[in-house]
Amino acid sequence: MSHWLDLSVPVVTGMPVYPGDPEVTVSPALRVATDGVNVLRLHLGSQSGTHVDAPFHVDDAWPRLDELPLDRFAGRAVVADVRGLPARAPITPALLAPALSRLRLSPCGILLLATGWSAHWGSADYLAHPWLTPEAAESLVEAGVRTVAVDALSIDPTPLSGEPVTGFGLPAHRVLCGTGGVVAENLRNLERLVGAREVEVFLFPLRLPGADGAPVRAVARVDSP
Repeated sequence: MSHWLDLSVPVVTGMPVYPGDPEVTVSPALRVATDGVNVLRLHLGSQSGTHVDAPFHVDDAWPRLDELPLDRFAGRAVVADVRGLPARAPITPALLAPALSRLRLSPCGILLLATGWSAHWGSADYLAHPWLTPEAAESLVEAGVRTVAVDALSIDPTPLSGEPVTGFGLPAHRVLCGTGGVVAENLRNLERLVGAREVEVFLFPLRLPGADGAPVRAVARVDSP
């Protein structure tokens, strides 16, 4: 029997954003009592909340969001369980070995990286998430993965409060996006997919022409063991 699971964080005023990104504000623009309808005013960046990154996010010469095939945003997925790592721990190819074995037996283009770090959503600790090494990203590309989704702020290290953003590159992004791949970040509930027999994930973004990325309503259809 299959069931649906929401993998998205709610979009609300003051929600966590990557250091330097636009802050999120959600407020009423129109009200039934005075205008006849309810309409919200949204102020947010393209990388707000649960979102996808197009290759253009890290390189002007790489494909924009609307230039990517739709199969980058939906399909069968393998879950890599890397929960229990300490703050700012690297995720190496060795830690991905079980997921890589499953990918070799049953190839699919999407990997869900379950770090457990969504438990820190809304706290300062959320910035200190584990991160994917470039070598691990390369091992995923070699296994046929073109979309990596994580329950953390980024697949690369994030500067902590007070650290300069300019000192942080995005090497894992560049490995994946350099193949025309997609990165999805700020997911939640990935721990509930660990051990599932079959997972199908949907990460369709807003249709923003020429964009570097966009928010998504991430959901999974799950067949339980």
